[in-house]
Parts: sequence; C-alpha cells; structure tokens
Amino acid sequence: MKKLVFATHNIHKLREIRQILEKTNFEILGLNDIGCLEEIPETQPTIEGNASQKSFFVYDKYGFNCFSDDTGLEIEALNGKPGVFSARYAGEGASFADNIRKVLAEMNEIENRKAKFKTVISLVLDGKEFQFEGIVEGEILTFERGNDGFGYDPIFLPKGFDQTFAEMSPQLKNIISHRGMATKKLFEFLTQKICEK
Repeated sequence: MKKLVFATHNIHKLREIRQILEKTNFEILGLNDIGCLEEIPETQPTIEGNASQKSFFVYDKYGFNCFSDDTGLEIEALNGKPGVFSARYAGEGASFADNIRKVLAEMNEIENRKAKFKTVISLVLDGKEFQFEGIVEGEILTFERGNDGFGYDPIFLPKGFDQTFAEMSPQLKNIISHRGMATKKLFEFLTQKICEK
C-alpha cells in the first residue's frame, strides 16, 4: 500500500479524509505521522497557489507524495474578497466570529449577496502536480443561522437549498460542499491510478 500524506495537523479533517479515501489503497498519513510539527507557509496570492505551496513543501522536504487543500469565500460585491485571506480576514489570529462580523459589516445595505465557496486540492505524486477544484454558488445572508460547521458556514446559503451550511447535517454538507466536490474528484483520480497499475 502506497503512503500518501494529507498536509494537515487537524485530526478531524484527517479522519474524514481517511474514510473517504479508504478504498483507494493509499495509506493516508497526517503531518504528525511524518514528524512535521511546523506550520507550513501559505504566502501565495491565490487559493491554487497556497494549496500547491503546501503540498510541494511536504514533498520537497520530507519526500512523501502529498496532497493539501485551501479554501476561500469569494463575494461578488466585494470583488472576490475575502478569497485567499478568508481564514484571517479580520486580521491575524482572528476568530470565525470576527471574520463573520467583518463580512456582515462590509455587506451592510448591499443588495447583491452573490458569493461562492471554492476549494482547491493540490496533489503531488512523484513530483508531478494535479489539482482538483470544487465550487458551490450561493449567497451571503444578513444574519447568522445555525450552530454547526465552522468558518463562514452560518452566513452562507448554498444555491437551491433553504439551509445554511451551519444548519445542515454533516452528511449533507459533505456531499454538496466545495470541499466534498474537490475530494470526490481526488478520490476518482486515485481510484483510477490504482486500476491502471
């Protein structure tokens, strides 16, 4: 079984990914499993660039095939912001609540509420990179709804649904979400790779 590193320290994300990819015959390792305890830099100006930077960092420094993800919320009326800065939109060390407050303040009295969530997964296999994208269109609400999820989930209403990501069951969110879509493409790619062997 080939080893594949998921560039995360988050044990919850790691567990979820292991369940999704269990039938690919890849053993999924986290950063802690390979002795990488440092914070991997994310200094690129795009979501695609950040995902790529993280996966190549692990491949170049530790010699493992690796994949990483980066996600951003892009709001049309804010010219695509917060985008690549979604996790720290209200400043370094900002909480999810701080970021939501900033977005709601900037969107105050703006009628165009269109937004999208985008996840990009960068996979580096034997030095060659493959990217997989997942996008969910939706809108920004004027107030928070729901207690589950994280990040901007309480103010994001996906198109075609009457629940925010924070109101949905984890099972439904994982099926329709941007991260779920990108991971499904990764799963299909890895499964095909195994079939080609």
